[in-house]
Amino acid sequence: QVDVAAMARLFGYVDVTDSGFIAAVLSIAFNPLFWNVVARWEHKTRALSRVFGSPHAACYCLGAVILMLNYVRSHCFTEAMKSQPKLEGLDCHWAYYLGLAVLAVGTLFVISSFLALGFTGTFLGDYFGILMEAKVTSFPFSVLDNPMYWGSTAVYLGWSLM
Repeated sequence: QVDVAAMARLFGYVDVTDSGFIAAVLSIAFNPLFWNVVARWEHKTRALSRVFGSPHAACYCLGAVILMLNYVRSHCFTEAMKSQPKLEGLDCHWAYYLGLAVLAVGTLFVISSFLALGFTGTFLGDYFGILMEAKVTSFPFSVLDNPMYWGSTAVYLGWSLM
């Protein structure tokens, strides 16, 4: 038996019919689907590399598109957070500072991952045949297996708490 009372209370704080919420959910789901489909298609066909004249140019263009999609996702997320009901228990200084700390840790993981991998390492260069010389084992990869994903998740969680 599963007690759904807690889940029912939680859904009392989420307006799933809000257009901002729907846009945020769709953009959150669309982004990784898009870049994984495009990267796998490129790996299979090398079509983008041919169109852009080189794997590096194609990877940089896909990276730019991913960055723009991430901007849209962040905007949709922010607008959804503004329009959703707020938990009264989180409307205090400790929740704000906890959210700020979680956001800071997430940002540290995202930025340090990017610096360790470089642009092509971050933006799917391996699908374009652009490989790193060796596996990256320095921080933050020495702490987490997927620091970019965990960091991004922490950024959005911190943002939500704030």
